[in-house]
Amino acid sequence: MIKAGVIGATGYAGAELCRLLLSHPQAQLTALSSVSFEGKALSEVYPAYRGLCDLTCGSADQVVDACDVIFAALPHGLSQELAAQCDAKGKVFIDLGADFRLENEEDYKQWYGGEYTDKQLHAKAVYALPELFRDQIRGKTVIANPGCYTTGVPLALAPAVKLGLVETAGIIADCKSGVTGAGRGLTQGSHYPELNEGMHPYKVAAHRHTPEIEQTLSHLAGEKVRITFVPHLLPVNRGILSTCYARLKPGVDKQQVRRAYEDFYKDEFFVRLLPDGQCADIHNIKYSNFCDVSLHIDDRTGTLIAVSAIDNMVKGAAGQAIQNMNLVFGLEETTGLTQMPPAF
Repeated sequence: MIKAGVIGATGYAGAELCRLLLSHPQAQLTALSSVSFEGKALSEVYPAYRGLCDLTCGSADQVVDACDVIFAALPHGLSQELAAQCDAKGKVFIDLGADFRLENEEDYKQWYGGEYTDKQLHAKAVYALPELFRDQIRGKTVIANPGCYTTGVPLALAPAVKLGLVETAGIIADCKSGVTGAGRGLTQGSHYPELNEGMHPYKVAAHRHTPEIEQTLSHLAGEKVRITFVPHLLPVNRGILSTCYARLKPGVDKQQVRRAYEDFYKDEFFVRLLPDGQCADIHNIKYSNFCDVSLHIDDRTGTLIAVSAIDNMVKGAAGQAIQNMNLVFGLEETTGLTQMPPAF
């Protein structure tokens, strides 16, 4: 059994990691840490886990010492020292934060206001979106787990961008997220009276996931890609819906796009390409590691409208992290991640 530990276990992503690891047949949830709730059992913080996970939250050092793989579900700026500690002890480190996602340190300075404290360690890290970079992930020990928007948008656009079916200029990603994406900390924007019965964009043209999405699309396209990215906050707990617009290149038709997506994702268990006429919906992926993709063509304007739906806490965070753990340890990629979404 793989001994797994979670640092930041009482945040939403950390608690979701615990939920999924508890049902993983080849991993044992061994140790937890939480600064806010050190000394408390996870089941005290989340009563739903009573009798299922009564582990007490200790220190980060205890997690590192006790485990083979360490998941860090922490805000940006807090993972680099932990990654170095794990690397020195030969442990696998999977970071759900942003500290290892961006290849260019200048981008990290601009968007996150930090610096790379160990450039050699950053050189060892791999950006781990399995459906796009699977071969680069195997055998690595410092894993940068993508975030929610940065999973949903690339999976919606990857075949079209990589195969040159769309213009890379003028791509628009219009996304809607459940409020768990804002984390467990209280803010005015996530306060119930402010959120309920409303929807609004936020961080318009200034969201930190922008350079990460552009980095992935640029790798796929083989050229620099810039996008217009606008996230919105939905009054729901979970889910991200990404509606992406890209201009089709001359001569590209609906059938060609459809065939390209079918071929690109034919062996991907977690990407479900929906039949023509259906639309991706966050209702249908809740609590699962699936990404549903629907394709739509505006013939009048020659525009591809690719829509993806993911659970931001699973495929957009904890589920994808476990998918990456499976890859690193040579397990079947779907192990522990085949939970069905609820039908209603």
